[in-house]
Amino acid sequence: MGGAHPYIPNSAEGCKKAMLSSLGISSVEELFSDIPEQVRLRRPLSLPGPLPEQEILRHVREELLSVKTALDMPVFLGAGCWPHYVPSAVSFIVSRTEFYTSYTPYQPEVSQGMLQALWEYQSLICELTAMDVANCSMYDWASALGEAARMAVRATKRSRILVPRIIHPERLEALSAYAEPAGIRIAQVPYEPGTGQMDLEALKELLGPDVAAIYVENPSYLGFVETQAKAIGELAHDVGALFIVGVDPISLGLLEAPGNYGADIVVGEGQPLGNYMNFGGPLLGIFACRADRRLIWQMPGRIIGLTVDADGRRAFCMALQAREQHIRRERASSNICTNEALCAVAAAAYLALLGPEGLRELCETIIYRAHYAMKALNSLPGVRAPLFKAPHFKEFVVNYDESGLTAKEVHELLLEHGIHGGKIITGEFPELGQSMLYCITEIHTKADIDRLVEAHRAILGA
Repeated sequence: MGGAHPYIPNSAEGCKKAMLSSLGISSVEELFSDIPEQVRLRRPLSLPGPLPEQEILRHVREELLSVKTALDMPVFLGAGCWPHYVPSAVSFIVSRTEFYTSYTPYQPEVSQGMLQALWEYQSLICELTAMDVANCSMYDWASALGEAARMAVRATKRSRILVPRIIHPERLEALSAYAEPAGIRIAQVPYEPGTGQMDLEALKELLGPDVAAIYVENPSYLGFVETQAKAIGELAHDVGALFIVGVDPISLGLLEAPGNYGADIVVGEGQPLGNYMNFGGPLLGIFACRADRRLIWQMPGRIIGLTVDADGRRAFCMALQAREQHIRRERASSNICTNEALCAVAAAAYLALLGPEGLRELCETIIYRAHYAMKALNSLPGVRAPLFKAPHFKEFVVNYDESGLTAKEVHELLLEHGIHGGKIITGEFPELGQSMLYCITEIHTKADIDRLVEAHRAILGA
């Protein structure tokens, strides 16, 4: 067709008309008719140019100068994607072309290197969580939770999942999206106001023969440790339900592994294991379970196994792959059609580099610094830190009700001091008042924490 761009043939009018005709519509506007009128842009995009490549590069660089990142200012934001140090060796390993360009092993037999790396990842996750079987990875914590809920329902033939009231709202939304098409009902269990711990009496009232699983997070979304986890697991098992535990894997360098207090399924977010924040992704969903045939055969994703070849040499293979495109269609256990292979390789490299002692030392460093920050902030007038009387790992809630300032005002004033504060949670948990969720990790030095405290002091006029 005349006038077509050599690399973008659909830019020609003839191509556009042919495509619209095949779709049975007369204009591009009809193609996007499902987009509400009020959110449509009714003017051309304000873009400079056309410009030569070197001028575009200059323009983009100038625009980026106004962007501040975690490298340019102290950032105390966590809430699901946390600032951790990534060793250079991890970046080097995942940048090797053998890993970097092998998206995911569709012809697994010829991908022995990738299969071994993923097998090592699975083995390390099992060791970390004290579970028997782990898959290669999921998209993120939220998708892993959704898959765990559906897996529990398939395994138990029941239809209700109990989750804590204190759960990441976006994680709850993802769980609801997975649950609704499968007819799964979700009920939230209240918490003790002073400690944040799950209300066991309320939990007992919600239990029944239709409960497929109870889910807890340890540490919780708001940073405190659920000290009653073992008792919650026992309550689940008493009624024939499964016990699902969500974890921050870094914390398992010190906290008890969920497999040791009765977890049937473990999910979590692997981003802290050697993966950068990257403006919020990609993330790495952890998924593991105990050695129960009804669970393993229902596990989504894929599992790499270790075997020997015809000559007796060690070899790796795809042992299970419950994926929808392998002819299963509506009988598939999951709609997962890929995984986070490169992120899983990074996690394996990170855990192997640190080892058990290194991970324990990292956890100790985080706990020391987080508790130093809590104590220092709590010494300021009008500030309560932490809000809950419970053990904490790296995140904690800071309340400003007695300061006369809103959490939003404090956050904006901290930005004026060159500090990015915590996540404002007043909309998510209005019962907690004017509060923010702060995160302290190994990247936060004592000087960073002191700077945060002094900025608070100046803001509060203390």
